[in-house]
Amino acid sequence: MELGLVGLGKMGGNMRERIRRAGHTVIGYDRNADVADVHSLEELVGKLSGPRVVWVMVPAGEATQSTIDRLAELLEPGDVVVDGGNSRWTDDERHAEELAAKGIGFVDCGVSGGVWGLENGYALMYGGDAENVAKVQPVFDALKPEGDFGSVHAGKVGAGHFAKMVHNGIEYAMMQAYAEGWELLEKVDSVENVREVFRSWQEGTVIRSWLLDLAVNALDDDEHLEALRGYAQDSGEGRWTVEAAIDNAVPLPAITASLFARFASRQEDSPQMKMIAALRNQFGGHAVEKK
Repeated sequence: MELGLVGLGKMGGNMRERIRRAGHTVIGYDRNADVADVHSLEELVGKLSGPRVVWVMVPAGEATQSTIDRLAELLEPGDVVVDGGNSRWTDDERHAEELAAKGIGFVDCGVSGGVWGLENGYALMYGGDAENVAKVQPVFDALKPEGDFGSVHAGKVGAGHFAKMVHNGIEYAMMQAYAEGWELLEKVDSVENVREVFRSWQEGTVIRSWLLDLAVNALDDDEHLEALRGYAQDSGEGRWTVEAAIDNAVPLPAITASLFARFASRQEDSPQMKMIAALRNQFGGHAVEKK
């Protein structure tokens, strides 16, 4: 099939390549002309055959809103817009309503996989009407990991981004647990090889995980994380998860505490946040602050 892809950054660029490897045609647009296939949204839409599918992979908020607004002017009834960024699920509901008024479908898709997704595949959580999802399904199949899992039609519009939001909240808490354990091990005199303790956990333990593998990678690069400042940013989805928990009266003590720990990291050079920063860099290529 043909796909228009808007946003060719760290995630979008690799997604374009993975979809092409699966035999599909991808026409990509980015403000950076060096990576773009076309030089405007108008040109992108003009090169696609109907019914068109355009996947938006730009930062949440104003960038996504302005892109969808422009696509609403360019696309035709029967076309579909996919928002694959980290948008808030409440924005999805508004976008779907605005596009439906013009006969254009909308699908929201939470995407997880970071800089490793090109080779390993991306976990996909998408929401929308079955008719619109079916038009995008070949792309979902190309992006997902091999095997039976890694892709789910989570429900109606907004369900994909809500599921991805909860995924990221869980990620916050898992990283915080590894970071706290690492700091405690580093603190005591009796444990002389913390990195190898972490490595030993990679096989045969109940806490083995890809995040643990990435923690070992980070410690191989810098055994005591001495080059990093203990500062960790948050993407916004942790905050939304806590807000949703409050709205639904669901207790999330671990996720909430991990979010607040990131806030604390901005007030002092936290050892735990060195590990959080290292993990975010390992799985997502997120920037770190050097000492």
